[in-house]
Amino acid sequence: MAVDVHVADEQSDHPVELPRWSALATAVLEAEGITSHAEVSLLFVDEDTIASLNERFLGRSGPTDVLAFPIDDEDEPAGRTPDRGTPGPLSTEPEPEPPRLVGDVVVCPAVATRNAADHGVDADDEVALLVVHGILHLLGMDHEDDEEAERMERRERELLARFHRSA
Repeated sequence: MAVDVHVADEQSDHPVELPRWSALATAVLEAEGITSHAEVSLLFVDEDTIASLNERFLGRSGPTDVLAFPIDDEDEPAGRTPDRGTPGPLSTEPEPEPPRLVGDVVVCPAVATRNAADHGVDADDEVALLVVHGILHLLGMDHEDDEEAERMERRERELLARFHRSA
């Protein structure tokens, strides 16, 4: 079983190539060692939606470019209650493993397009960076201190060089 990236474009201001960004997210997840059955959601939203999420979950006002929401409780055993972990009393088949729910990455193409001009890149490169950045956040990387930020930025550059233009 492989990685499954669910993508949705919930905005209409900027065209988004969903298969392309799904392929990039999948390649990054696999490069980072997520090769068993896992699920990630990649959502493209408008400025109002991301501003609302930013306020609700981070307490920050205004729109941002990307948010990542990791799902941390992956150790919940499969199966029904009370016979958790088994398919039931009459079955001889083992219950299939549920997918690992890695989390959600939410990208705002409108903010990405504005930021691209400030960063001296095109909007496509900026969205690619945000997809990779969000996936790395889901997998536990952060940029709270200088050392973490340097490590995360180095990995972003490596992954973008490897997968962005070929994805």
